[in-house]
Formats: sequence, C-alpha cells, structure tokens
Amino acid sequence: MDLYDDLLRGVRGDSAIFDRSVLAPPWEMSFAEGSSLTLCSPLRGTARLTRGDDTRVIQVGETAIMRGPEPFTAGGEPGGDEETVLLVGAYRLRGELPRRLLSVLPPALVVPDQHDCAAMRDFLEAQLTDGRPGRQIVLDRLLDWLLVCTLRDWFDLEDGNRPGWYRALSDEIAGPVLRAMHAAPEQAWTLASLAAEAGVSRTTLAKHFTETVGRPPMAYLTDWRMARAADLLAEARETTVATVARRVGYADAFGFSSAFKRVLGVSPSEYRRRNADLVHDESRLLDR
Repeated sequence: MDLYDDLLRGVRGDSAIFDRSVLAPPWEMSFAEGSSLTLCSPLRGTARLTRGDDTRVIQVGETAIMRGPEPFTAGGEPGGDEETVLLVGAYRLRGELPRRLLSVLPPALVVPDQHDCAAMRDFLEAQLTDGRPGRQIVLDRLLDWLLVCTLRDWFDLEDGNRPGWYRALSDEIAGPVLRAMHAAPEQAWTLASLAAEAGVSRTTLAKHFTETVGRPPMAYLTDWRMARAADLLAEARETTVATVARRVGYADAFGFSSAFKRVLGVSPSEYRRRNADLVHDESRLLDR
C-alpha cells in the first residue's frame, strides 16, 4: 500500500444524493455547507457549478469535485432545453489522513474521462431506477470508484501542481522509502535502514528525500505515524493507547503519547474524546 492508497482508504460514500435523477430545464440544485467533497458527473446533458464568482460547466464525459465545506449550486445552462441526469455524491471526511488529502485539493476541479466510459455511464444511469435490494450500496460504491479514479487522474493531469509526496512516489530514491514507511509504520525504522531500502547512503537519502518530498525522512515518518495513530484512535475506541503505539512503531505508550502531543497538540486520550464528541454532534444533526 502506498501513500495515495492510505489517503483514500477511509473515503466511503454513505447514502449518495439522488434527489432528482432527471432534471428538466430550467433547473437548479443547492448544496448546503457541510460536505468535505461533493462529486458531480452528468450522465446526460450539462451542468453549471457555481460558488461565488467561480463557475464551472461540466458535460458528459467530465467529472467535477467540489471541495467543502462551502456551499455551491448546480443548474442548467441558461436558455438550454435539454434534460440532465446528474450523478451526485456527497462525502463527509473525518480524520487526519483525509485532511491531508483535502489540504492539497483546489476548491473545484474538473477532470475529463481518461478512457471511453460510455458503458459505465449507461450502467450508472440504470442504477438510478433499479428497485432491487442493495441499490443504495451499489450506488455508493460506484461513486467511491468514480471519486478515486477522478482524483487519481487529476493528480496525473496537474503535473506542475502535484504535491511533493505524489511526485515522490515515482522517484527512484524517495519512492521505495515512502512505500516502505507506509507498508510497515510499526517497523523500527532508522535513517540507515530507510537508506538501505533505496540503495543509497544516509546523506544522499536525507538530502534527496527532503528536496523531493519537502520534509526530512524521519520527520515525515513521525508525521505519518501520528496521522495513522490518530485515525486508529478514532476508528477503534476499544483499542488501548499502548496497542495503537505499537502499531505505529513505538515500544511504549509514554514515548508515543509525547510524540503525539508534540505533533497534534493534544494527548491521544484527549484526541479520542474530542473525536467521539464530534461524531456524536454530527449524528444528532443528521437525525434531525
């Protein structure tokens, strides 16, 4: 598993939005504040996505991702007379790893299909009216697939603006080191053992990794371990702090807690409590 896989591991759709599958002109939909990401993809027709002064027009063969939490509207082209089938999925992302992903995305991005996806679009549209059991789960997972593919294609298209860690995945020195860190964060890595993964000296690794990724290798490893630990604390509330510490490479809970507080500003226990309160508050809002 590499860094990109890790960042998207917890991105899952839950009850995708299909308020109106066929939109007759003139039409407009408002998307309220709150979602971390909203995916929009026309299966038929076109859609104008507007947030403030920024308007993006998307058509069949394109997918847009709007980064939240700011609201936006989707509507038909002025004077247009064609119906639109708009596939929409809203995502609420929690945790340190998703925040890393969100931090490198623009407020809005539009990506064209990289392959001929006509058959997949027909299948997606068919699912909108499929009354069989499990329809919602199928739609959610199809949206997950479309979201992941769209983000991956955007990273490939935005060559000059890609974050250092994404460019580094294909680097002959930094790439193997990143993959080793993410495959086994619990291992007792040292600069020497990481350099061995790349087949270079410690000095070469330290210099090249810092220039490519933007952080020294050991500092990056600590940040990654703490982000992974934070999500483990949030996901598995019955897991002890000592167990989480071992899973991210710390032999004792005290050393882990000190590193966690230094990086994230709160103790592991306090982080877990705050996350539980946040989830509770969001659940109450959704139940209203």
